[in-house]
Amino acid sequence: MGADGIVLVTGGSRGIGAATATLLAEQGRRVVIADIAPEPLAGTPAILWPAPFDVADETAVASGIAGIEAAHGPITGLVNSAGVFGKMHPVERVRMDQWDREVNIDLRGTFLVARGVGVRMAARRHGAIVNVASVAGMTSGPIHAYTAAKAGVIQITQTLAAEWGRTGVRVNAVSPGFTRTAALEAGIASGALNKRLLESPTALNRMVEPIEVAQAIAWLLSPMSSGVTGINLPVDAGFIAGSTWAAYGGLPEASGA
Repeated sequence: MGADGIVLVTGGSRGIGAATATLLAEQGRRVVIADIAPEPLAGTPAILWPAPFDVADETAVASGIAGIEAAHGPITGLVNSAGVFGKMHPVERVRMDQWDREVNIDLRGTFLVARGVGVRMAARRHGAIVNVASVAGMTSGPIHAYTAAKAGVIQITQTLAAEWGRTGVRVNAVSPGFTRTAALEAGIASGALNKRLLESPTALNRMVEPIEVAQAIAWLLSPMSSGVTGINLPVDAGFIAGSTWAAYGGLPEASGA
C-alpha cells in the first residue's frame, strides 16, 4: 500500500472490522471506517465516515466511495467486513426476506464495494483487497443463507483476483471461525450458542479472538504478502482441521509434562 493512500474498512465500527481498523491505525495506516450505523472507535486515530454506508445499495456504495476518496485520498487498501449473521433454522422455516437480507449484505454488498474500489485501484495499478468470508462458507450448517453467501464471497475473491491481477491489484479472503466478538458473546449469554460446542471441535480448543483475524488481514494488505492473491485463509483455531475427529474418538488431549 502506498503511504499516501487510505485503508477503507466497511463494518468498521464493531466486531472484526473494528479490531482490524484499530490494528491498522496503530500500525500507522490512514484508516477510514464506514458502517451502516457509524460509531467512532475510541482511542484510535481511525477516521469515521459519518454517513451511514449501506453496502447493499449500489447507488450509496458508488457515492460513498467517491465521497471518501474526495475527502481523504485514494483507497489503496480495502477490508470488506460488513456483514450480518442469520438465525439458525431448519430449511423449511427459512423466510425468503431473511435470506434476501443476508445474501444482499454479505454477498452482494461485498461484491459492490470490491468492484467500486477495485476498478479505481486497477486504474491506478495498485491496491489490495481483503474480503471477510467465513468457515461457514467452507462447511455446512443450519444457517442456510449465510453459508451460501460466504461461499460466494470466497468464489468472487478468486475471480476478482484473476480479473485484476495484471494491474497489480491483489484480492484475498479470510475465513474466521467462531470469533469472540460482542455479538457471539451475546449469543452465548442468551443460550442460543453453547461455548463448549463452539470450542471443542477446534484443534486449539478455543474460539478465535478478533485481533487474530485482524492480524491476518493486516498481513494480506501488507507488502509482506506481495506474492499472494486469490487465496482464502482460514483463521479458525483449527476448526476445519479438528471438526472431523469426532468420528475417530475425538481430538487427543495434551499429554502431561
